[in-house]
Amino acid sequence: MGDPTAIDQIIMAWANTNGYIVFTHDLDFGILLATTQANSPSVIQVRTQDILPTTLENIVIQALRQFESELDCGALITIDPSRSRIRMLPIIT
Repeated sequence: MGDPTAIDQIIMAWANTNGYIVFTHDLDFGILLATTQANSPSVIQVRTQDILPTTLENIVIQALRQFESELDCGALITIDPSRSRIRMLPIIT
């Protein structure tokens, strides 16, 4: 949504203000959550080279169902073809 050239911080601020979850293939969003120790927005990051919708649809839907309540509270979900992992926000390093 919005400007496709927007920097990550602008995308995160917009998602936070509007109550959206960021869905991305870019690992920088997880790093941004960790460095800012933000409570929101939730981020779902996909870690696979094959990002075709037909490849991702089942694992993404499964992760959304599995982590629905955590996403409502603020979480970083990392999805790869073999498993999904979760870190609740804020990420304290």
